[in-house]
Amino acid sequence: MIASEIKEGVTTLYLDKRAEEFIRDHGAVPSFLGLYGFPNSLCMSPNSQVVHGIPNDKPLESGDVISVDCGAFKNGYHGDHAYSFEIGEVAPETKKLLQVTKESLYVGIRELRVGNRVEDVGNAIQKYTEAHGYGVVRELVGHGLGQKMHEDPEMPNYGKKGRGKLFIEGMVVAIEPMINMGTKNIKQHKDGWTITTADGKPSAHFEHDVAIIDGKPEILSTILSKGRNI
Repeated sequence: MIASEIKEGVTTLYLDKRAEEFIRDHGAVPSFLGLYGFPNSLCMSPNSQVVHGIPNDKPLESGDVISVDCGAFKNGYHGDHAYSFEIGEVAPETKKLLQVTKESLYVGIRELRVGNRVEDVGNAIQKYTEAHGYGVVRELVGHGLGQKMHEDPEMPNYGKKGRGKLFIEGMVVAIEPMINMGTKNIKQHKDGWTITTADGKPSAHFEHDVAIIDGKPEILSTILSKGRNI
């Protein structure tokens, strides 16, 4: 729904309101609203903002890129999904950052299978993105997902093969590469939420919820009626 409404001239505060209405109209509640004190239903993070951006009344402009991170709670479980959108005409180097980050998500998902370990996923994402000269954020990671929004294990987007918690059948995790065009370093704003790149260059963020079913990864956060195997 947000993908159909996000465009030049629209404010992130309007999109946040639409998202909350949509979530509640479908018998769910926004997972992020009030979580640790967060004031909105969506995290909206444009350009150099990495994650946890607070929606505001500034209209989106052509050339912007923006991560939209959404969570919903229904039937006792949370869902969590993020996508980075292009607004109008975006610089080629920024388009490439989004493309590589999105590809790295699926590179990582392929490593989520019985017998592998947490850092096998992170290592795959790190190698793929750093080969393009990008910075992999260290301080922010993916996570387990279920009756709580954030559960074990933490899912870093970096690491060494063969390290970390062993994956088992039925495990559900949120994998979410946060990749910067420049430095991997970040800083937090005075609002206590907004995270930006330390050098002011763009960042990209994509996220899927993935379950291990029959030993293999199956994406749960998809518009298809059933999950998709990778």
